[in-house]
Amino acid sequence: MAVYRIFPTQDTFISTEVPTGNAGKDEIVELGGYPDITGLGKTNRILVQYSTTDILNVLSTKVDSRPYTASLHMYLADAYDIPTSYTIYAYPLSQSWYGGVGKFGDSPINTSGVSWQYRSAGSTDAWITSGFVTGTTGSFTVGQEGGGVWYTGYSTSASFDITLIHDVDLNVTAAITAINNGDIVNNGFIIKLQDSLESQISSSVRLKYFSADTNTIYPPYLEFKWDDSTYNTGSLSTLNTNIAIVNITNNIGKYVDNGKQRFRVSARPKYPARTFTTVSPYTVNYALPSASYWGLRDENTQEMVVDFDTNCTKISCDSTGGYFDVYMDGLQPERYYRVLIKTELDGSTTVIDNQNIFKVVRNG
Repeated sequence: MAVYRIFPTQDTFISTEVPTGNAGKDEIVELGGYPDITGLGKTNRILVQYSTTDILNVLSTKVDSRPYTASLHMYLADAYDIPTSYTIYAYPLSQSWYGGVGKFGDSPINTSGVSWQYRSAGSTDAWITSGFVTGTTGSFTVGQEGGGVWYTGYSTSASFDITLIHDVDLNVTAAITAINNGDIVNNGFIIKLQDSLESQISSSVRLKYFSADTNTIYPPYLEFKWDDSTYNTGSLSTLNTNIAIVNITNNIGKYVDNGKQRFRVSARPKYPARTFTTVSPYTVNYALPSASYWGLRDENTQEMVVDFDTNCTKISCDSTGGYFDVYMDGLQPERYYRVLIKTELDGSTTVIDNQNIFKVVRNG
């Protein structure tokens, strides 16, 4: 599988509403710009970090010098007063921070980790608010100093309007490459709204996303994509009819959440032409066309977990037939997944669903 996901080591959100409060164990993280009951403009930003070891391991042992993309994903849980259009930015943080074990609104205020003003537990290690090192910066309203410090050279953004799905998908390839090359230190990412929507006093916007501590199947993740396909049909004929039987031959139905599984694809015409041979035409395998792709759908929610991608979910082929690899440790355990195949046969795009379902189980 040329799609691999890792999950956060820590995430939280920081807010000028409670500038020394920690929300490191909240099930929800929030972006926002809104007035409080006194009419002062408030701001919420999200912090998320992924293991440096995991990032380097993916790039060295899986991507292995191939071109790739890396993107931050967050699922929207709820939203208030979404504007007709808005932009979300992500930057790699230039200072370290500790996630903490608090929740937003704890009383008394929890200071076990990062907050708007401070990076560490016990309201210590304030975020830099002046004298920024070259290539770094921060932004805040006077009187609300803090809010993180980040590298300026690796920014990414995504713009939304009211017609779009509001889940976050931010391309952070440049920052991940810089981390891999040792150009910057991995302190995670800060995600924020455009400046004009923060600290609002005349209107408000609040976007709430599931965090790493969610009890749902929607935690945030860092996704790597690359093309690992090879296509060499050897002596196999290429399937050219949509009256065909296409199936997975080696799905055992249950896999531990570790390592990868290679799925083999069988393909043949439903009604093969008669030939004078000692081999049954019903046992002869065919190659799928090179423009064939696989995808995974969550069996319970019916949502595409891995969507068809013309670059990164290509079905490979060798002299035996088609195949593709799935990294089981990049999927959520204790879930059922359905394999789908998309291909073009006889001029028609076809999505093949033969109820190939498997479960990923937690290893130990």
